[in-house]
Amino acid sequence: MLTQRTQAIKDSLFAQERPIDLERATLYMESYGETEGQPAILRRARALVHLLENHEIVIDDHDLLAGNRTRVPRAGVVSPEMSPYWILDELDEFGTRPQDRFSITEEDKAYYRDVLYPFWRGRSLNDWYRAHVPAEVVEAQRTRVFAVAQTDKGQGHIIPDFEAVITRGWGALLAEARGHLAAEPGNGFYQAAVIVLEGTVAYIRRYAEACRALAATAGPARAGELSRMAAMLDHLAEGPARDFYEGLQALWLAELVFEHESNASSISLGRVDQYLWPLYRASRDAGADPAFIRELIQDFYLKCNTVVFVRSTESAKFFAGFPSGFNIVVGGVDETGRDCSNELSELLLDVQNDTRLPQPNLSLRIHSTTPARLLRTAAEVIRLGDGMPQVFSDDANILSFVNRGVSLEDARDYGVVGCVELSIPGRMYGLHDISMFNMVRCMEIALAEHPKGFDTFEGLVSAVEAVIDRYVALMVEGCNVCDLAHRETSPTPLLSCAVRDAMEKGADITAGGARYNPSGVQGVGTANLADSLLVMKQAVIEQGLLSWGDLYAMLDRDWSGEGDEVWRQRFVNRFAKYGNDVDEVDLIGERLLSHYGHEVVRYDNPRGGRFQPGSYTVSAHIPLGEACGATPDGRCAHEQLADGGLSPMVGRDKEGPTASLRSVAKLDNTLDSNGSLLNVKFSPATLAGDDGVERLCAYLRAFNRLKVQHIQFNVVDRATLLDAQEHPEDHGDLVVRVAGYSAMFVELARGIQDDIINRSEHVL
Repeated sequence: MLTQRTQAIKDSLFAQERPIDLERATLYMESYGETEGQPAILRRARALVHLLENHEIVIDDHDLLAGNRTRVPRAGVVSPEMSPYWILDELDEFGTRPQDRFSITEEDKAYYRDVLYPFWRGRSLNDWYRAHVPAEVVEAQRTRVFAVAQTDKGQGHIIPDFEAVITRGWGALLAEARGHLAAEPGNGFYQAAVIVLEGTVAYIRRYAEACRALAATAGPARAGELSRMAAMLDHLAEGPARDFYEGLQALWLAELVFEHESNASSISLGRVDQYLWPLYRASRDAGADPAFIRELIQDFYLKCNTVVFVRSTESAKFFAGFPSGFNIVVGGVDETGRDCSNELSELLLDVQNDTRLPQPNLSLRIHSTTPARLLRTAAEVIRLGDGMPQVFSDDANILSFVNRGVSLEDARDYGVVGCVELSIPGRMYGLHDISMFNMVRCMEIALAEHPKGFDTFEGLVSAVEAVIDRYVALMVEGCNVCDLAHRETSPTPLLSCAVRDAMEKGADITAGGARYNPSGVQGVGTANLADSLLVMKQAVIEQGLLSWGDLYAMLDRDWSGEGDEVWRQRFVNRFAKYGNDVDEVDLIGERLLSHYGHEVVRYDNPRGGRFQPGSYTVSAHIPLGEACGATPDGRCAHEQLADGGLSPMVGRDKEGPTASLRSVAKLDNTLDSNGSLLNVKFSPATLAGDDGVERLCAYLRAFNRLKVQHIQFNVVDRATLLDAQEHPEDHGDLVVRVAGYSAMFVELARGIQDDIINRSEHVL
C-alpha cells in the first residue's frame, strides 16, 4: 500500500495533461551556437553542461528523492539535434494523433517554427544519415521490409555501470578522467569526459542548494527532510553512497543526467538487487525502518513514471504507450553460477503491489535453483495483471552470450534493457533496437518474383531465404550508416564514462569504447511465415487442392472473391498452426528464424562488433502488418502480424499455454542473443488462490526447463478490456502488457488495444 506521501505523488503524475517541453532543445541550441567548428564530442559535452547549469530544478512538497527530468511530470522532451523535421511536421498533430498525445501551446509552436527548426535544419543526426544512406536502403524501408529505428533519437538501450557511480562516486570518476587527460592532453574523449563530469558534480550541488533554500521557509518537519536531503546531495556530488537512501538517490540522479545527455529511452537500471544489496543490508543492520525503506522504493518507482518519451507518429506505432524502458532485473546467478537472490529481490518485486504503474519494467531471472519463495513472490505480482515481472531463463540466456564471445563471468551478469533486449551491464553498447526486420514481407517478395509458383517446398523455402539474405545485407548497410551518424554527430561522453573499458581505451561508446559492441536487429513474423509456408506446402504442393494462380488471385483480392472466405476459413482452421506443439509447422518456423539469425551474425558493425539477432516486436507487429497484403495463413491484408516475436498468431494457439511453450522450445533459443519475446494471456480465474499461484510457479519451472529465453503475461479478462475500451474514464489505472513492456491501456491506440483483447485467454 502506498503511504499518504507516495499516494499524493502518484496522484500528481496524472493531474495534468502531458505538454511538449522545449527547455532541452533551447539550451542545446544556445550551446551549439557558441561552439561552431569544435569537434562533435566537445560540442556535445558543452551542450550537456549548459543544460545542467540552466535546467529548471523542481522539488515537490512530497519528494524524498531529488531529481526532475522536466518541469512538469510526464512532459515530452524533443531533440531537434537528432531530427528537426518530424517535429515540425507534427506540431499541429501532437494533441490529436492516434497514439501518445501531447499538448503544445501556440507560442511554443511558433518558437519551434521560427527559432529551433531553422537552427537545426541541415545539421542534425538525421541529416547526416540521409546524406549517406544508399537509395536501396531507403526504398526497402519505404516498403517496410525493415525499419532502421535510431535515425532520429539519441543513444539508449544500455545499462550503464551504476554500481561504479554508486560505490565509487562521481568524484572518483572525475579524478580518473583528469589522470587520463594529463597523460593524453590531446585526446578529445578525455577532454569531454572531464567537462561533463565536472558539470555533473556541479549539477548535483545545485539540487543541494535548492533543498537548503526550500528548508529555510518550510515547516519544521519538512525543513528537517529537506536539510537531510541537502546534506546527502552535498556528499553525493562527489562521494559514494553510504546507505540505501543515498544509493537510491545516487541511482536516480545518475539516470537523470544520462537522460539529459541522450534524451533516449531504455537507459536501464540493471541488477538493482545486486549492486544496492550491500547498502540495503547496511541500512537494515543500522536499524533503518523497513516501512521507510519501502516508501523510498515507492518514491523511486514513481519517479520512473515521471519520464515519458515523445516519438514521431510513425515511431509511436512501433513503440506505443511510452515504453521508457527503466528495466530492473532481480534474481539470477552470480559470477560463479550460484543463486544470488536476496531479501531486496523480493522487496523490489513486491513494491509493484503498491505502485501499480508501467515503470520500472520489472524482470526476473530464474534458473534451476531459484528459491521457491522468490518464484512465489513473482507469481503473486504477475497475477495482479500489470504484466510484470517478465521472466528470463538463465539456462538459455547465459549460453546465448557465451556463444557470442562474451566471457562466462560477464554472461552470468547479464541484464535486460528496454523491453527484452539482453545486455551486459556496464560493459556493452549494443544498439539493441536498431532495426525491425519483416520476414513476412520477404515471403511476399519471393512469391511476387515467382509468378508461376514452385514445384517443391524446398524451392519455395529457398526462395524466401534468398530474399531474406538480400534484405539483411541492405538492413546492415542502413544500420551501419546510422551507427556512424551517431559517432559523427552525437557522441555521449558522460554515458561513456559509465561503461567499462571506455575510459581505458580513451574512446566514446559510439566509437567502440565499450567492451562488447554488437548491433541488435529483430526478426518479426515467425508465426505468420511458418503458418503460411505450411499452407502452401500442404494445400498447393502436396495435396493440389488449388493452383498457385488460384492462391495468388485470392491473396491479391484479399479474400473478397466468390468462395474466397470458405478457402480462408479452411486455411485458418484445417491446417496446423505454430504454437500448438505440431512439429511440421513449428520446425518450419525454426528453420526460417534460424536462417535469419545465422545470416545476421555474418556481418560486422563500425564499432568492431558483430550483428546479433533477436525476435521481438514491441508494438511493431501492427505497422509491419499494415505493410503486408493477405497471406496464405488466412490473415487479411494490413492485419497485424503475430505479436511478441515468438508468440503464435493471435487466436491461433488452441492447444493451451504448455503447447505454446513446447513450440517455442523447438526454436534455437540460444541464437537470438539480442532477446526474444513470448506473450501468454491467462484468465484471472485460473491464477486465483493458492492453487493458482502454485500452478503458475509450476508453469515457470517448465518454462525454464525448456530453455525458452523469455516469457511475459497478461492476466486480465476480455470483459474488463472491452469495458475499458468503451469507458476509458473508468479504467484510467488499468495497466496491461504490450510486448516487452507495460502501458496504461487507455493510452494505447485502438489497434493495439484490439490486439491485446484478441490474444488467446488461457487456463492452467
